[in-house]
Amino acid sequence: MPLSEQEQRLLEEMERSLYHNDADFVATVGSRRGRPSYRSVVVGILLGVVGVAVIVTGVVLHQPIIGIAGFVVMFVGVLMAFSSPKRGIEPEDVTAQPAARKPRFMDRMNERWDKRQNDHDE
Repeated sequence: MPLSEQEQRLLEEMERSLYHNDADFVATVGSRRGRPSYRSVVVGILLGVVGVAVIVTGVVLHQPIIGIAGFVVMFVGVLMAFSSPKRGIEPEDVTAQPAARKPRFMDRMNERWDKRQNDHDE
């Protein structure tokens, strides 16, 4: 069953609003987290493997303190592998006006969509 014209307009308006709000959300939240560097991932994996080896050594030698130390080393390695870099990332000013920032991909797509819909309605 097709939608009525009013329902179609309402749906299109909701979609535009969702895309606009989602782009703003991604711009404010997504930029605060950087991708982990290759170096930190490699060092983290190596620390994790060393930690597992130390845990196994502690079990073989029946020394719980060595196993605990191995777990700590492994845990630090996992944290290092999954953590984002701390330097070089400046959080965006969330109070800034959207017009003051550089147009993003979703903003350009929203503008194109709006233009296309306005041309189609006329």
